[in-house]
Amino acid sequence: MADKNMTSLTIRRPDDWHLHLRDGDMLAAVAPETARHFGRAIIMPNLVPPVVRMEDAVAYRDRIMAVVPETANFQPLMTLYLTEETDPSDVIAAHKAGIATAAKLYPAGATTNSASGVKNMSAVRPVLEAMAEAGMPLCVHGEVTNSEIDIFDREAVFIDKVLKPLRKRIPDLRVIMEHVTTQDAVDYVRDTPKNLGATITTHHLIINRNHILAGGIRPHYYCLPVAKRERHRIALVQAAISGDKRFFLGTDSAPHIDPAKLQECGCAGVFSASNTMSCLAEVFDVAGALPKLEAFSSLNGPAFYRLPPNDSTITLTKGEPVDYPTHIQTGEGPVTVFDPGFPLHWRVDA
Repeated sequence: MADKNMTSLTIRRPDDWHLHLRDGDMLAAVAPETARHFGRAIIMPNLVPPVVRMEDAVAYRDRIMAVVPETANFQPLMTLYLTEETDPSDVIAAHKAGIATAAKLYPAGATTNSASGVKNMSAVRPVLEAMAEAGMPLCVHGEVTNSEIDIFDREAVFIDKVLKPLRKRIPDLRVIMEHVTTQDAVDYVRDTPKNLGATITTHHLIINRNHILAGGIRPHYYCLPVAKRERHRIALVQAAISGDKRFFLGTDSAPHIDPAKLQECGCAGVFSASNTMSCLAEVFDVAGALPKLEAFSSLNGPAFYRLPPNDSTITLTKGEPVDYPTHIQTGEGPVTVFDPGFPLHWRVDA
């Protein structure tokens, strides 16, 4: 239950441990939205072509910093896209040089720009073994892509068929299950004592599959992994507000221009960078857990990545509803900002 007497909250500046910035004109428009409130972000490497090598990560990082406002205290944390041809020595060299914070495993065909991902897990075992030895984290898109598996079951099947065997073979590998969406994933993380964490998105704390499908298709809520039943959303909220250090914020904010969303085969992705902290404050407030927001958004992620929390702070203030724009304009076209479906009373004073 919300604490009506709590109208202000100051926390360490949050980090986003799963973010899509795209490139070019889109990058120029969306990067400042994240830099406004966040100190750091794990940057997804699924560009076209993907960020595979150390030199790719350096170039992409430079393009990001070129469009981040000079007044922003923002650090992009780069990741490398694993393919079946990835050179383990390049990955480890990038990590030791401080260029690649983590590597990203996409099952081939799992989501946007994942065609270059992994089909045969044994092909990347040498890379994963080298990462385990070096202490380099692995970010995982945890879904199988077999067309015979129901889309709502793909996360649970991935845990049983891929992740459990992988972690049994390489127990020292530090794994982040990204954008978990099910009670199954929450339970698996809770039952695992070490080397496993999970990010939870803003939108998966708020929407279930009814928001996408009931009363008509709402493409701006369509994302991958797709939102699940209400019981799964509740499990995610309970994990987020628990204070458990294994759960932390990764928005998976993923911009697509409206024409790409509103077509016969629309793109998957929710853009939430602009209003995430207001959305989260509302969720935690309603759950009577505002004091736990700092752990979820600002402390647990750095602890898992073995980084210090940010020195600076932000203050959230409760008052009249905040009027966020419905869209941001980019050089490629308009991008719709995530609509939580309820008023946002918490304003961010960064």
